[in-house]
Amino acid sequence: MKYKRILLKLSGEALLGKKSYGMDPDILSQYAKEIKLVAEKGVQVAIVIGGGNIYRGMEAGNTGIDRVQGDYMGMLATVINGMALQSALEKNGMFTRLLSGIKIEQVCEPFIRRRAIRHLEKGRIVIFGAGTGNPYFTTDSAASLRAIEIEADAVLKGTRVDGIYTSDPEKDPTATRYSKISFTEVYEKGLQIMDMTAFTLCKENGLPIIVFDMNKDGNLAKIIEGEDIGTLVTVNG
Repeated sequence: MKYKRILLKLSGEALLGKKSYGMDPDILSQYAKEIKLVAEKGVQVAIVIGGGNIYRGMEAGNTGIDRVQGDYMGMLATVINGMALQSALEKNGMFTRLLSGIKIEQVCEPFIRRRAIRHLEKGRIVIFGAGTGNPYFTTDSAASLRAIEIEADAVLKGTRVDGIYTSDPEKDPTATRYSKISFTEVYEKGLQIMDMTAFTLCKENGLPIIVFDMNKDGNLAKIIEGEDIGTLVTVNG
């Protein structure tokens, strides 16, 4: 195995599937099966999932809601998604723990770094909800921070695109995919992967990022096996 412990970042929007709101049970089931394949290989899996399918804190200003209040609402949305993914994983026979950046003791444990690592060591899939527990930080930042805290080998950012391209492949048919690229090149070329806080955290801690298509069957397992899937971002490229 190329990676022993990973942090999988999933977008909330990806859970929409064919729906315009909420979550598609077929997508949840698919993700659960993909994650199970990896966990059964002995890989320790932690997950951060966004809440954009329910509510995005950054949109609060458009509705007249205070930004801080909106961010906390977004955090609660990520907990809902985390609970849904937890249920899907457990239906597939996985043992899980949902840890939250804010206290919601009736449904999940508070985030404690040592406890999270212990769960991973015991083979449990750990889902981190409620972002960092602080407003003004995205779930990308939460993913980078939690990955560093649990000493993950890499952040795997599952998207609907199969990597990082020279330009938007949905708009530019001549766009080409990078197999590998350095943090410096990503910054200099202005390529959008994560928000700058999340990206800088990974860069400064030498934590690789892999951007890949999560919706293609088997991709997650192939990355764990070391196959050239998606785009690998490292310090040296």
